[in-house]
Amino acid sequence: MNKQPNKLSFFVVSILALTVLVDGCKISYSFTGASISPAVKTVFVDYFQNRARVVNPTLSQTFTEAMKDKFVNESGLSMGRDQGDLEFSGEITGYDIRPLSIQQSGSTGKDFASMNRLTVSVKVVFVNNKDHTQDFNTSFSAYYDWESTQSLNSVESTAVEVIVAQLMDDIFNKSVANW
Repeated sequence: MNKQPNKLSFFVVSILALTVLVDGCKISYSFTGASISPAVKTVFVDYFQNRARVVNPTLSQTFTEAMKDKFVNESGLSMGRDQGDLEFSGEITGYDIRPLSIQQSGSTGKDFASMNRLTVSVKVVFVNNKDHTQDFNTSFSAYYDWESTQSLNSVESTAVEVIVAQLMDDIFNKSVANW
């Protein structure tokens, strides 16, 4: 009697083998792109002092709180009170406003800036207490451009919001998305 392998049995065994293989992985993935070890449970974000020459009085608090929110909301980690499996510290090192595009006025012949740029720079020290090979000490910067017909006062809150969001994405990606 000629027995053919049962296709259903082969399918079931294949699915079980695949499940065991996938279940053995040590990295968890999320829709945010984070790849965080299951051993990592907490994150600690130290207060980022503003050491820039020009100081926006609310930037330290805004930046620090945005960092906490980003990591708790997008990684599922708990916030540690004075230490964590992942730890962030650092400082705001730059808050620079510069003319971006210089043009000459036709009637007066004088040069003027048609665009301005606000650049914020931060130094971040990241320590992964579960895997020190991922530690880093890196500077990040982001910028916002606006037309010179508007004053810094009129665009500053929007500019800071956009810049901080970009910095959060960059820091998050470098620390837990392994980009």
